[in-house]
Amino acid sequence: MTGTAHDGGMAADEDLLWDADDKTMQMVPRLRRVGVTAGCLGFLGLLQRTDSNAAWVLYVGALHLLGEIAYWAWDRRRLIEARIVPGEADGPARLRLRRVGGQITEHDPYHVARVLIIHDNVHDLARLRLILHSRQLLFGRAGRPPALTTWRRTCPKAEVGDRAAHWGMPGIPD
Repeated sequence: MTGTAHDGGMAADEDLLWDADDKTMQMVPRLRRVGVTAGCLGFLGLLQRTDSNAAWVLYVGALHLLGEIAYWAWDRRRLIEARIVPGEADGPARLRLRRVGGQITEHDPYHVARVLIIHDNVHDLARLRLILHSRQLLFGRAGRPPALTTWRRTCPKAEVGDRAAHWGMPGIPD
């Protein structure tokens, strides 16, 4: 039976620290962008071919494809889930991080140096920045803003904080 904070019971997902809204690889939109860009550049190249050299179309297409590949490689490493899990053989709890590409790593919660939650100015979402003591910087996909107290309790040596994003639409004054 799952309880709430009001009745003193434990919530079933108390060990969940970060959960991204979108956990998919997003390959269809990426392939669609590449296809539309290739089609538009091909059409422009055919229009320009009659008057001049259309080699620039190939260069722009290649640059766009390289940009998509770089973004795909970076996106595969982003975090989609962070959980605190019990250690092996009644050992200390571990921080389990799952990435978009499916890679799962476990870390000692005491080795987390900084947790930063960046709140979106427009939507009710946030992004996670996690720095481990090994200076490894991990980015999280957008998800619901988590409770900072849970992060503070789980990673006691980490600097835990939040801030508003420096981008986005400003609010409309009342």
